[in-house]
Amino acid sequence: MTTLLCDHADEAVSGIEDGSTVLVGGFGMAGMPVDLIDALIRQGAKDLTVVSNNAGNGDTGLAALLAKGRVRKVICSFPRQADSWVFDDLYRTGRIELEVVPQGNLAERMRAAGAGIGAFFCPTGVGTLLTEGKETREIDGRTYVLEYPIKGDVALIGAHRADRMGNLVYRKTARNFGPVMATAATTVIAQVREIVETGAIDPETVVTPGIYVDRVVKEADRA
Repeated sequence: MTTLLCDHADEAVSGIEDGSTVLVGGFGMAGMPVDLIDALIRQGAKDLTVVSNNAGNGDTGLAALLAKGRVRKVICSFPRQADSWVFDDLYRTGRIELEVVPQGNLAERMRAAGAGIGAFFCPTGVGTLLTEGKETREIDGRTYVLEYPIKGDVALIGAHRADRMGNLVYRKTARNFGPVMATAATTVIAQVREIVETGAIDPETVVTPGIYVDRVVKEADRA
Protein backbone atom coordinates (compact mmCIF):
# COMPACT_ATOMS: atom_id res chain seq x y z
CA MET A 1 0.00 0.00 0.00
CA THR A 2 1.25 3.48 -0.89
CA THR A 3 0.40 6.48 1.27
CA LEU A 4 -0.94 9.40 -0.74
CA LEU A 5 0.64 12.76 0.13
CA CYS A 6 -2.08 15.34 -0.45
CA ASP A 7 -1.49 18.97 -1.36
CA HIS A 8 -4.60 20.19 0.44
CA ALA A 9 -7.03 18.97 3.09
CA ASP A 10 -9.87 19.07 0.54
CA GLU A 11 -8.04 16.43 -1.51
CA ALA A 12 -7.41 14.38 1.61
CA VAL A 13 -11.11 14.05 2.53
CA SER A 14 -12.44 13.52 -0.98
CA GLY A 15 -14.67 10.51 -1.40
CA ILE A 16 -16.06 10.35 2.13
CA GLU A 17 -19.62 9.17 1.63
CA ASP A 18 -22.91 10.11 3.25
CA GLY A 19 -23.72 7.81 6.16
CA SER A 20 -20.07 7.06 6.96
CA THR A 21 -18.79 6.30 10.43
CA VAL A 22 -15.96 8.75 11.04
CA LEU A 23 -13.46 8.31 13.88
CA VAL A 24 -12.15 11.73 14.93
CA GLY A 25 -9.00 11.95 17.02
CA GLY A 26 -8.48 14.41 19.83
CA PHE A 27 -8.86 14.82 23.56
CA GLY A 28 -10.82 18.04 23.55
CA MET A 29 -8.82 20.13 21.09
CA ALA A 30 -5.51 18.34 21.76
CA GLY A 31 -4.71 16.37 18.64
CA MET A 32 -7.96 17.27 16.88
CA PRO A 33 -7.44 17.42 13.08
CA VAL A 34 -9.21 20.75 12.58
CA ASP A 35 -8.05 21.23 8.98
CA LEU A 36 -9.51 17.86 8.00
CA ILE A 37 -12.80 18.57 9.75
CA ASP A 38 -13.09 21.96 8.05
CA ALA A 39 -12.42 20.25 4.72
CA LEU A 40 -15.09 17.65 5.50
CA ILE A 41 -17.55 20.49 6.09
CA ARG A 42 -16.71 21.89 2.65
CA GLN A 43 -16.88 18.40 1.13
CA GLY A 44 -20.51 18.06 2.22
CA ALA A 45 -20.85 14.48 3.48
CA LYS A 46 -23.89 14.16 5.75
CA ASP A 47 -25.79 11.69 7.95
CA LEU A 48 -22.48 10.84 9.61
CA THR A 49 -21.82 8.85 12.77
CA VAL A 50 -18.89 10.46 14.58
CA VAL A 51 -16.81 8.59 17.15
CA SER A 52 -14.65 10.82 19.33
CA ASN A 53 -13.76 11.35 22.97
CA ASN A 54 -15.75 14.59 23.17
CA ALA A 55 -18.74 16.02 21.34
CA GLY A 56 -17.11 19.26 20.24
CA ASN A 57 -15.64 22.31 21.92
CA GLY A 58 -16.72 25.89 21.30
CA ASP A 59 -17.52 26.61 17.67
CA THR A 60 -14.52 25.09 15.91
CA GLY A 61 -13.42 21.64 14.79
CA LEU A 62 -15.95 18.92 15.56
CA ALA A 63 -18.39 21.46 16.98
CA ALA A 64 -18.43 23.25 13.62
CA LEU A 65 -19.29 19.98 11.84
CA LEU A 66 -22.13 19.36 14.29
CA ALA A 67 -23.42 22.91 13.83
CA LYS A 68 -23.78 22.27 10.08
CA GLY A 69 -26.22 19.44 10.79
CA ARG A 70 -24.03 16.84 9.10
CA VAL A 71 -23.89 14.40 12.02
CA ARG A 72 -26.70 11.96 12.79
CA LYS A 73 -25.12 10.31 15.82
CA VAL A 74 -22.22 10.88 18.21
CA ILE A 75 -20.48 8.04 20.07
CA CYS A 76 -18.26 9.51 22.77
CA SER A 77 -17.19 9.51 26.42
CA PHE A 78 -17.64 13.17 27.36
CA PRO A 79 -20.52 14.85 25.50
CA ARG A 80 -20.71 17.78 27.90
CA GLN A 81 -18.07 20.35 28.77
CA ALA A 82 -18.39 24.02 29.69
CA ASP A 83 -18.06 24.92 26.01
CA SER A 84 -20.15 22.14 24.43
CA TRP A 85 -23.11 24.39 23.66
CA VAL A 86 -23.44 23.22 20.04
CA PHE A 87 -23.95 19.58 20.99
CA ASP A 88 -26.10 20.50 24.01
CA ASP A 89 -28.55 22.40 21.84
CA LEU A 90 -28.72 19.68 19.18
CA TYR A 91 -29.28 16.94 21.75
CA ARG A 92 -31.86 18.79 23.83
CA THR A 93 -33.88 19.58 20.70
CA GLY A 94 -33.75 15.99 19.43
CA ARG A 95 -31.63 16.69 16.37
CA ILE A 96 -28.80 14.29 17.17
CA GLU A 97 -28.40 10.83 18.70
CA LEU A 98 -25.93 10.03 21.47
CA GLU A 99 -24.24 6.85 22.64
CA VAL A 100 -22.12 7.37 25.75
CA VAL A 101 -19.22 4.93 26.10
CA PRO A 102 -16.81 4.89 29.07
CA GLN A 103 -13.43 6.21 27.93
CA GLY A 104 -11.50 2.99 28.44
CA ASN A 105 -14.20 1.01 26.67
CA LEU A 106 -14.15 3.47 23.79
CA ALA A 107 -10.43 2.98 23.26
CA GLU A 108 -10.64 -0.79 23.71
CA ARG A 109 -13.59 -1.18 21.34
CA MET A 110 -11.61 0.57 18.60
CA ARG A 111 -8.48 -1.41 19.46
CA ALA A 112 -10.54 -4.59 19.20
CA ALA A 113 -11.69 -3.57 15.73
CA GLY A 114 -8.09 -3.08 14.65
CA ALA A 115 -6.99 -6.38 16.17
CA GLY A 116 -9.79 -8.42 14.60
CA ILE A 117 -11.40 -9.27 17.94
CA GLY A 118 -15.09 -10.11 17.56
CA ALA A 119 -16.14 -8.96 21.04
CA PHE A 120 -14.83 -8.87 24.61
CA PHE A 121 -16.11 -8.90 28.18
CA CYS A 122 -15.40 -5.87 30.38
CA PRO A 123 -16.54 -4.91 33.92
CA THR A 124 -16.87 -1.17 33.27
CA GLY A 125 -20.41 0.11 33.52
CA VAL A 126 -21.97 -3.07 34.90
CA GLY A 127 -25.18 -2.25 36.77
CA THR A 128 -25.59 1.19 35.18
CA LEU A 129 -27.75 2.60 32.40
CA LEU A 130 -24.78 2.28 30.04
CA THR A 131 -25.04 -1.51 30.00
CA GLU A 132 -28.80 -2.00 30.08
CA GLY A 133 -29.86 -4.74 27.69
CA LYS A 134 -26.31 -5.97 27.08
CA GLU A 135 -25.20 -9.54 27.62
CA THR A 136 -23.40 -10.17 30.91
CA ARG A 137 -21.36 -13.06 32.22
CA GLU A 138 -19.87 -13.91 35.61
CA ILE A 139 -16.16 -14.69 35.41
CA ASP A 140 -14.22 -15.60 38.57
CA GLY A 141 -16.99 -14.17 40.71
CA ARG A 142 -17.18 -10.82 38.91
CA THR A 143 -19.82 -9.63 36.45
CA TYR A 144 -18.68 -8.55 33.01
CA VAL A 145 -20.57 -7.05 30.06
CA LEU A 146 -20.11 -7.98 26.42
CA GLU A 147 -18.81 -5.13 24.26
CA TYR A 148 -18.44 -5.07 20.48
CA PRO A 149 -15.76 -3.40 18.36
CA ILE A 150 -16.20 0.07 16.89
CA LYS A 151 -14.95 0.19 13.32
CA GLY A 152 -14.78 3.32 11.20
CA ASP A 153 -15.19 3.84 7.49
CA VAL A 154 -12.79 6.77 7.90
CA ALA A 155 -10.44 7.99 10.63
CA LEU A 156 -9.36 11.63 10.78
CA ILE A 157 -6.35 11.95 13.08
CA GLY A 158 -3.77 14.56 13.98
CA ALA A 159 -0.08 13.74 14.32
CA HIS A 160 3.09 15.76 14.74
CA ARG A 161 5.25 14.39 11.94
CA ALA A 162 5.00 11.97 9.02
CA ASP A 163 7.51 10.70 6.54
CA ARG A 164 6.72 10.14 2.89
CA MET A 165 5.67 6.55 3.60
CA GLY A 166 3.05 7.70 6.14
CA ASN A 167 4.83 6.64 9.32
CA LEU A 168 3.57 8.84 12.14
CA VAL A 169 4.86 10.23 15.41
CA TYR A 170 2.76 12.27 17.82
CA ARG A 171 3.49 15.08 20.27
CA LYS A 172 2.75 14.45 23.93
CA THR A 173 -0.97 14.26 24.82
CA ALA A 174 -1.99 14.99 21.23
CA ARG A 175 -1.29 11.30 20.69
CA ASN A 176 -4.44 10.21 22.60
CA PHE A 177 -6.79 8.19 20.34
CA GLY A 178 -4.88 8.55 17.08
CA PRO A 179 -2.99 5.22 17.22
CA VAL A 180 -6.04 3.04 17.93
CA MET A 181 -8.21 4.90 15.44
CA ALA A 182 -5.58 4.36 12.75
CA THR A 183 -5.96 0.59 13.16
CA ALA A 184 -9.76 0.63 13.28
CA ALA A 185 -10.77 2.41 10.06
CA THR A 186 -10.88 1.40 6.41
CA THR A 187 -9.43 4.73 5.28
CA VAL A 188 -7.05 6.66 7.56
CA ILE A 189 -6.30 10.32 6.90
CA ALA A 190 -3.63 12.11 8.95
CA GLN A 191 -3.08 15.84 9.37
CA VAL A 192 0.52 16.55 10.43
CA ARG A 193 2.71 19.51 11.35
CA GLU A 194 5.46 18.46 8.96
CA ILE A 195 6.33 15.85 6.35
CA VAL A 196 9.93 14.63 6.23
CA GLU A 197 11.85 12.35 3.91
CA THR A 198 11.64 8.62 4.38
CA GLY A 199 14.33 7.57 6.83
CA ALA A 200 14.33 10.86 8.72
CA ILE A 201 12.22 9.35 11.53
CA ASP A 202 13.98 6.85 13.78
CA PRO A 203 12.01 3.60 13.29
CA GLU A 204 12.12 3.05 17.05
CA THR A 205 10.01 6.19 17.58
CA VAL A 206 7.29 5.44 15.01
CA VAL A 207 3.94 5.08 16.76
CA THR A 208 1.63 4.49 13.80
CA PRO A 209 3.30 2.57 10.94
CA GLY A 210 2.59 3.85 7.46
CA ILE A 211 0.87 0.60 6.50
CA TYR A 212 -2.18 1.90 8.41
CA VAL A 213 -2.19 5.37 6.83
CA ASP A 214 -3.83 6.07 3.47
CA ARG A 215 -3.50 9.84 3.12
CA VAL A 216 -1.34 12.52 4.72
CA VAL A 217 -1.67 16.30 4.49
CA LYS A 218 0.41 19.02 6.07
CA GLU A 219 -1.70 21.34 8.17
CA ALA A 220 -2.16 24.93 7.11
CA ASP A 221 0.22 27.53 8.49
CA ARG A 222 -1.31 29.54 11.30
CA ALA A 223 -0.35 33.02 12.43
